[in-house]
Amino acid sequence: MAQAEYVQEALAGLDPAGQGVDPALPLYATTFVVVDLETTGGAPDGGGITEIGAVKVRGGEQLGVLATLVNPGEPIPPFITVLTGITQAMLIPAPPIEQVLPSFLEFISDAVLVAHNAPYDVGFLKAACAKHGYRWPNPRVLDTAALARRVLTRDEVPNRKLGTLAAYFRTATQPTHRALDDAKATVDVLHGLIGRLGGHRVETVGDAIEFARAVTPTQRRKRHLAEGLPKIPGVYIFRAADDRPLYVGTSGDIATRVRSYFTAGEKRARISEMLAAAERVEAVECAHALEAEVRELRLIAAHAPPYNRRSKFPERMVWLKLTDEAYPRLSVVRNLAPTDTAYLGPFRSRQAAELAAAGFHDAVPLRQCTHRLSRRTTMPACALAELGRCPAPCEHRISPEEYDDRAATPFRTATTSDPQVVIDALLARIEVLSRDQRYEEAAVVRARLAAVLRAAVRMQRLAGLTGIAEVAAARRAPNGGWELALVRHGRLAGAGVSPPGVHPRPTLEAIRATAETVLPGHGPVPRASAEESERILSWLERPETRLVEMSSGWASPIAGAGRFRDLLTKAENAASRQLSTERS
Repeated sequence: MAQAEYVQEALAGLDPAGQGVDPALPLYATTFVVVDLETTGGAPDGGGITEIGAVKVRGGEQLGVLATLVNPGEPIPPFITVLTGITQAMLIPAPPIEQVLPSFLEFISDAVLVAHNAPYDVGFLKAACAKHGYRWPNPRVLDTAALARRVLTRDEVPNRKLGTLAAYFRTATQPTHRALDDAKATVDVLHGLIGRLGGHRVETVGDAIEFARAVTPTQRRKRHLAEGLPKIPGVYIFRAADDRPLYVGTSGDIATRVRSYFTAGEKRARISEMLAAAERVEAVECAHALEAEVRELRLIAAHAPPYNRRSKFPERMVWLKLTDEAYPRLSVVRNLAPTDTAYLGPFRSRQAAELAAAGFHDAVPLRQCTHRLSRRTTMPACALAELGRCPAPCEHRISPEEYDDRAATPFRTATTSDPQVVIDALLARIEVLSRDQRYEEAAVVRARLAAVLRAAVRMQRLAGLTGIAEVAAARRAPNGGWELALVRHGRLAGAGVSPPGVHPRPTLEAIRATAETVLPGHGPVPRASAEESERILSWLERPETRLVEMSSGWASPIAGAGRFRDLLTKAENAASRQLSTERS
């Protein structure tokens, strides 16, 4: 287990997200430390290193050399002596690895580490650091063996062994299975490979590291789409030849994020298909991350890009409302009318709304039939009345006033303020079913309870924000100054950043003067999608965000659904555990 975990960490160290050197640094200006190790041939357990050879180069010039034998503290197998010529007698006076590491780590600082079959060498070095208490600096690592597999064809070299590549590039030093000779040979191999990279549009150290990894031909062919993009927060749009948006995304650094689509780390099939169809990438600069997130949502909603999965078709949201009748019932609708006063939502699907409706039907005696009932004439009762699940208003067994008090009022109260009555009824039903060992039915009711609570909590949070005509908020920008947002009825109306060292008030007033006019409307999300208002809520609720000004108070019901958040979490966790058990 220790060896498996260790190997995984070693491979992770080859990720281009290593530290130290800027990935945008040109290859000719990059400092490389080419390293080679000789070992006892065992597993990387923190020891076993018998020799280290390292050569520091930049721009084709040698800057320094580090070479030393290392006492591994264990016998050398005979076949290693035959292979390398290193004997036990040679290593007895050599320093142990814990004395060599400080000098070696200093030697490789601020440089890109290069090795042939890098996972092997990096693996031993990381294990030695971990064993002896040294922090591995996690440098960027370039593997010449992997790079050769990408650059050279089988017609040029039969394999990618160091000796084969040294012969192909006619290196000044031939590999001899001694660390310094092999490191010097790898230096010449590295320079030979770099000379071949220009034809592949690989010019920076980050490009070289990524090129060495297993990217697809489409990614290599289309990586020029990431060129020239700004390193700013905003939205990026992949467009087809006919300028149709294919995919919309957001990032705090557009250039870095778009480049990641052309790396080996991007393995999504749909993104590969999207890249094949993309012809250009458009960047939309935003003041800060919140504006970028909102613009992304609006662009996805407006264009429904085929390769975006989330946030499309906000108009398909549905509501669960109480009909305006003598004996009201629950109805799933697409839109709310100005006359609708009792409703819950929005829900992302009709199935979610129907699940919440079933929860209310379990808790209160709301009728489930779709007939329009009259106060004067009766209709035959359905089976639910015979089962005691409906008070049979169709036969006038209950007055409109009593029906409203027992069935309709609990729904109105649960959605706008206190869902205690509904929650208590559902919990009591779950307890009865559990006591009778009807666990599957209890799980169904638990899912309905979660659906009711989730929707009520969400709607009451949204209503608290969207009822405010204007909210001005600020938070510290990463590079100084303030990120500013102006929110009107839950919609982002304006955004900006005040410069460092300057009072943010003039910037805020300029944002207010040019902000979008947002009129009030009906419902908890009158002028924006629910997802946009929720993104704004998350930004406003962060501890570092300051509320600057508000046109009115921001409040939630004191006995509202929010106080049942812990219960909702327990219900969702229980459902998740049950699903996991069923799948296993």
